[in-house]
Amino acid sequence: MDPFPLLRHLSDGEFHSGADLARQIQVSRGTIWNALRAARQFGVEVFAVRGRGYRLPVPPDWLDRGRILDALGPQESLFRLEILDTTPSTNSLLLERAQAGAAHGTVIAAELQTQGRGRLGRSWQGELGGGLAFSLLWRFREGVGFLGGLSLAAGCAVARAIDRLGAEEVGLKWPNDVLWRGGKLAGILIESRGDLLGPTACVIGVGLNVRASAALRAQVAQPVADLAEALPRSTDRSRIFAAVLAALGETLETFGRHGFAPFRDEWQQRNVWQGRQTYLNLPSGETVAGVCEGVAEDGSLLLRAPAGLRRYPTGEMEFPAAPRS
Repeated sequence: MDPFPLLRHLSDGEFHSGADLARQIQVSRGTIWNALRAARQFGVEVFAVRGRGYRLPVPPDWLDRGRILDALGPQESLFRLEILDTTPSTNSLLLERAQAGAAHGTVIAAELQTQGRGRLGRSWQGELGGGLAFSLLWRFREGVGFLGGLSLAAGCAVARAIDRLGAEEVGLKWPNDVLWRGGKLAGILIESRGDLLGPTACVIGVGLNVRASAALRAQVAQPVADLAEALPRSTDRSRIFAAVLAALGETLETFGRHGFAPFRDEWQQRNVWQGRQTYLNLPSGETVAGVCEGVAEDGSLLLRAPAGLRRYPTGEMEFPAAPRS
């Protein structure tokens, strides 16, 4: 049995007996037990008390499509929003849909993403109700060459949305990380399909930590931040999702007309590595060292070394750890 209908029944925070749940969902009590076991594998804590039944001590903060669209206001028309209970990867699913002709502005979000993908083949860790995982399809008339700096512009959009929710000290790390006080708050993965001269279909995947548990933090090999600590007051995932979508819509419409140029100054101001020594691991396996001088007009990283200022369109920054051998 899909455990999500059961979890929604338990989201009132009250105890429900196995017999009542079985009757309401019209399945056997054994099926209820198996569904709860599956839910625990998702990281959901379930209290079971003899004579009282089952209860969720912390019910998931479910996404509400209606509230999201209402919060978007006039920008609702930019998006075609679908919310799934679970999927391996929203990016992979939306890439398939894009190739099949999905409309510009299609958004797929998942309450739980089981095989979320990050940059350079990494995985994106998430928990049910603990974050946002979604992908947005945006079609550009131009070819891939026009899209330099798109991940940086998207990072500006996410950071701006978090600012509007009340956070401070939101920074960016080249090329696709959103940080708060040194911890990774969000990551962006952009995958494109199209012709050299255009048009191009871009799937922009966003993973954002809303409430990161100790268990999730232990799985991630870098400092983690979440909105529960970054925001001055609690807020719900639907409101956060609407704020991020709205900022992305504004940003992508501008990017489609002018490219990265309008966002370069904003990105520089948020660059947490500005003026600091860093290492850059290149796809070739070479590691270069230099002082980060921000980004060029096409989004390439600028590093100042003894030989002078050089630009790098791709790579992975490391700081302050030593370069890999």
